[in-house]
This record gives sequence, C-alpha cells and structure tokens, in this order.
Amino acid sequence: MKQILKMMLLPAMALPLLLTSCDEDRDSNPTLDLSHTSELFTLNTPALAANNTYDLASAQTITLTCSQPNFGGIPYSVRYYVQAALDQAFGTYKELTTSFTACKMGVDARELNDSIVKLFQQANPDTDYPAVARPVYLRLRAMLEGTTMGECFSNIITLPKVLASYQAPQAELPTEVFVVGSSIQDAWSSWKLVPQVYGLAGQYYTMVYVPSGGMLKWGTFANDWRGYDRLGEINDKAGAGISESSDGNSNLVFANGGWYVLQFTGTVVGSSIKFDLSVFPGAAYVIGNAAGGSWTDADEAWKMTAPADATGLWTSPAFTAAGELRAYIKVPGIDWWRTEFTLNNGALYWRLVDIPSNWAENVGADYSVNVTPGQKLYVNFDYNTGEVK
Repeated sequence: MKQILKMMLLPAMALPLLLTSCDEDRDSNPTLDLSHTSELFTLNTPALAANNTYDLASAQTITLTCSQPNFGGIPYSVRYYVQAALDQAFGTYKELTTSFTACKMGVDARELNDSIVKLFQQANPDTDYPAVARPVYLRLRAMLEGTTMGECFSNIITLPKVLASYQAPQAELPTEVFVVGSSIQDAWSSWKLVPQVYGLAGQYYTMVYVPSGGMLKWGTFANDWRGYDRLGEINDKAGAGISESSDGNSNLVFANGGWYVLQFTGTVVGSSIKFDLSVFPGAAYVIGNAAGGSWTDADEAWKMTAPADATGLWTSPAFTAAGELRAYIKVPGIDWWRTEFTLNNGALYWRLVDIPSNWAENVGADYSVNVTPGQKLYVNFDYNTGEVK
C-alpha cells in the first residue's frame, strides 16, 4: 500500500525518527540510516550538455536534477548545495550561496558565473579571464534539512562548454571620503574624515588649511592613497593654484596658501566612480535664534573669522541671544543646513538626519549646545574640535 511518511526530528536529535502513515500503522517506525553517506547519490548530466554552450552572461538559470540520497529508503527533507570546479578532481572548488530543497533546482547563472571567474583568478592572479568556452565540473553536497547530519556528495558531472565572463560589480557611492597631507593634522599620517553632504549622495565636504606649496592626497578610505591623477575635473574657485606634483607621486599641490573648502563629487559610471574636486575659499557661519534670530544663509554679519593657519581657532561673532547653537561650513550652491555641524563632547558632529525642529528634539540632548549672550563659538577645523565660551 502506498504510504506517505513525514519525518519528525526529536528535540534531542535522537536517531530513531518518528514517522506517520496515512494508511496504516506499522509495528515499528522506520529509523534514520546514515550508513550510506559515503555512497554517491546521483546528479544527472543535463540532456543537452554535450552539444550546448552555456553562456552564463545571458542565461538566467541552469537546471539540475538529482536523485535523493539514501537515508534508509525514506524520503526525508534534504538541502542541496551546488559546488563548482575548473578541474575534475575538485581540488579547488567554490560552493554557491543559494541552496535548494528539491531534486530539481534552477541554479542562478550569474552566481555560477562569478564562482567560475573567481576560481580562475585565484589560480591565475595576473591573467584576465579568457572569453572562451571551457569545461566546468559540478557536484552537489547534501544534508538533512535543518540539521548538521547526513552530509554526503553526488557524483561529478561535466558541462563541456561553459562561457563565463568577468562582470564587475555595480559601483556604490561611499558614505564618506578622506584627505591626508603635509599640513593636515599629523602630516601624511592623519586621514581626516570628509563627511557626506546631508541628503546628497556623492557629495562630500571639509575645511582644510594648506600653506603655499602644501600638498595633499585623498581616498575613499584611510590609506587609500589617491592623488591628482585619480580626479576628473578640478574646479579651483579659490585661486589656490592647484597642480600635480612633479615628484611622480601625483600629489595635489597648492601654490597659494590659505583656508579652503574642499567639495568632492562622486558620480557612478558603470562599475566605477568618477570623482571631481571643487575648491572654494574657506568660510563658516553661525545662524539661528542665538545669532540675532537671523536665518539668512551666508549672512556676513554672522561669518566666523578665520585664523592665520591651522594652529588657530575660527571664532564666531558674540551671540546676542540665548538659544541652541546652529553652525555650518559654507559650500557655495548648497543649503546651509546640509553642511551643518554641532558639538558633541568637544568634537564636531556633522549633520546626518532631518532636523525639522532642533538638535535636542530631533537628534538628542547630547548633541544640543545652548549658548548665552556674549559667548562665542571657537572651532579648530584642522582637528574638527570646538567649544562655546
């Protein structure tokens, strides 16, 4: 009589597995048999494999079918993992991330493509992946679903003609960039954070002091030593006199010293990001209730005074009323609130969220600085620290 059996795993994973029959009870339940795990179960070679070229760049899936492993003749739930290799001996292989619970599985062609390319690059690190069809070898690893029991493998099949290709991942804009240089914090060792303009992906800004002849580099992470040659357009709006160093290091050289606002702009172009740099005269302001109630962007009456060099402090006009500190670096063409900062434990904290009301209400009390009439804001834009006193 045909019977449908359902596996029930005991909490303690005891080997005798309880099964139920729809039609009749047996005098004893079948038990899990792991004595066959060393035997290969069958992975079928696709019918058209011998005469078919699998172009993984244009395919969606590759269909594989298999028999179920022998766990005692009972159709237990099994999870299958696809493994790929470029040598039939499977000395080096990659296991695909996607797994399956059915004996018929649609293997993601892109995932298989990327695994094949990585295997080739691992064996040939200085060689581009050749755009020719090659044999690819596949097998399955199987385990009882939801357990670590019963690991076993299928036979190895051959797909004689598989055309894979290197596909660069889609580039993603970073959330910040960095600068390092001869006059930034500790020369050529401190990577200064360049935060993202709030709400504008691919826009980054900072304030730096560069003396005449000073140099800097930049990067998308600390120790990412990019120079003049890694930038697209350089828009010098401050008369800094920027050029490429002649020492072969491609540093950005500033002919004229001073405080500058750097604005990096990143644009995704296929699998890479093109970065441009705009340089503006250094400028910072306070605004809001404590600043005479003025909410005018770049109000000259509330412009901070720049120090002579990086060792000095930027100083705001004296506040004329009590209220919450609102201050910002001015990047021409960008609203003040997108480049706003506050103080948190003596460090500048760059705005990252919407602030429809104020820092205290929308970000937190620790990020809100209340000032009184007569006080001033003092900022070290080299180390990005500040205080009100």
